[in-house]
Amino acid sequence: MNLPDALYDRDIDLAPLQAVTLAIIGYGNHGRSHALNLRDSGVKGVLVALRDGSPSADKARGDGFEVVSLDEAARRADYVSILAADEAHGAIWTGHIAPNRKAGQGLIFCHGFSIDYDLIDPPADCDVILAAAKGPGGAVRESFERGGGLTGFWAVHHDASGQAETIAKAYLKGLGCGRAGIFATSFREEALADILGEQAVLVGGMCALARQGYETLVAAGISPLMAYIDTVHELKYIAELIHRRGIAGMYAAISDTAEFGAHEVEARIADAVKPVFDDIVADVVSGDFARRWVADFEKDRAGLHAARANAGQHELEETGRYLRKALGLE
Repeated sequence: MNLPDALYDRDIDLAPLQAVTLAIIGYGNHGRSHALNLRDSGVKGVLVALRDGSPSADKARGDGFEVVSLDEAARRADYVSILAADEAHGAIWTGHIAPNRKAGQGLIFCHGFSIDYDLIDPPADCDVILAAAKGPGGAVRESFERGGGLTGFWAVHHDASGQAETIAKAYLKGLGCGRAGIFATSFREEALADILGEQAVLVGGMCALARQGYETLVAAGISPLMAYIDTVHELKYIAELIHRRGIAGMYAAISDTAEFGAHEVEARIADAVKPVFDDIVADVVSGDFARRWVADFEKDRAGLHAARANAGQHELEETGRYLRKALGLE
């Protein structure tokens, strides 16, 4: 197996990013983390761009940032980092950035989604950069404040200025990724890996297994509280073991009984889910998932809201609330 070499802080010059005006569009988990980390790393020319009436404006001003409109950001910034929700990128580009952008202005993304699925079609004078810190937006800030960082991946879709790669690496250094390691990728690889990983394993797959496990244990006569602890609550501890030690290391750290049974079951579950995983891959690679998601966004996320409401009605949610209250977690 050939694994790539990593870049670290010592390999990257932050100065090119310090010399530009950078607008961060969006001030949610990603936007706020990026803005704060970049400023704390020494990037001073950071604007926060928000839609009119955004509830995040006061928070951004309270954090000491100049808040501007999307149109003004397009007129002033040398680079615009679009950190709003992926599905909104097309509307932000066509409604605000494209009509107002200064000549040569570059675009930075933290996911490959909107470029790989053609939500945005930048002009020829535009650097198009991917700077992805691999983890939830909040973790970008939390790891930075602890003196660490998340693994970063960079890519250049288009280099109009001749310095797109330099800016991409500097941006990731500013986020703290140079403390953990920075690697090259492509917009397509990041977009597919992100969506497939979330749907098949990290979110969709994990939640499906947890809910099915809970239902199976309760049907077998196990109390809801015990079922919840053994199929949902303890996921945290297994995830932490895998995070620190890998899957083999996790197996070495748990009981022999658990490991023996898990090895027997693993292959059976893998055989059962492989056709589902293959369907997910085909759906994502074809662009069908992206088209459905953008269409739902244009309908005010009606499908997402319905699915969220349905998930919240599952019996295990009531059990979980009871347990978290008993443990003082909410």
